[in-house]
Amino acid sequence: MRATMSGAWGEVSVDGSARAGVLPLRPLTVGELLDAAVALLRTRAWPLLGTGLLLAAIEQAILYPLRSAAFIGAFYVPDDDHVAEWWFTVAIGFGLEAMIIALLGGLASAAAVPALVGRDRANPPRLAGRVGAIEVIAVVVGALAAASSAILLLPWFAVYALFGLAVPAAVIDKLGPARALGRSCGLVFRSGLRPGMIRLLGYFGWLLFRLALGIGGVVAIGFVPGLESVAAHPLTPSLAWMVVNAVAYPTLACLDAVLHLEARMRVEGLDLTLDRTMRRGGDVGRVLAAAK
Repeated sequence: MRATMSGAWGEVSVDGSARAGVLPLRPLTVGELLDAAVALLRTRAWPLLGTGLLLAAIEQAILYPLRSAAFIGAFYVPDDDHVAEWWFTVAIGFGLEAMIIALLGGLASAAAVPALVGRDRANPPRLAGRVGAIEVIAVVVGALAAASSAILLLPWFAVYALFGLAVPAAVIDKLGPARALGRSCGLVFRSGLRPGMIRLLGYFGWLLFRLALGIGGVVAIGFVPGLESVAAHPLTPSLAWMVVNAVAYPTLACLDAVLHLEARMRVEGLDLTLDRTMRRGGDVGRVLAAAK
């Protein structure tokens, strides 16, 4: 039987073999999962945040004309005469969010391997061979999120809960798009919906944070003498959301990668298999790619 002791730099097995990974090699509580997502983000902060900023900027460039056409202001309150346009813009926004998180999930999943087993033991998945699968999954998930949002929003909860582990499955488990989408649903159901519920918890936690900064930031600017015109400018809400989303999206993508690995530990014993493989000096990449 294996036992580990958690430390500031990872875990150390009782047999004395150090593991330099920053992610715990064991099932985690909800709070630990959220902390692990932030820890993973820190390991690849600049690539994830930089890419997140770029994708958030593209998102706002797409949404800006739609918001203008629907007469949506900083508070996102629908105009009485443009409810249909407002609903369409919201649905597109949900779809773009899901797509961006999925795309960032590729970077997060590749970073999760060395963060779990230690850089000296890891052979991180090469994204060059997985880009096509990531893009297909991102488009499919984005389209499903947009379509489900347009149908009274309720189906979106199922889409977001079930398909968040698809990109990690494509990168870490080395599966094609169709199998990765099925793998995501399978892991969520086999885990009693736990990963999906935690994914929703993370999303709505960040949504409240984004609302506070995105809307509150615009309101705060309006109270600064001389900046009233800046707060009233139509571009200001877009810039505020862009900055906030540039942090939120990479963090949510890291949560997906952590949830995928933790779900495999709970239902497949991945932590035990990896610990045994590392103590024997085996190929951890082969273990991680051995999707059941």
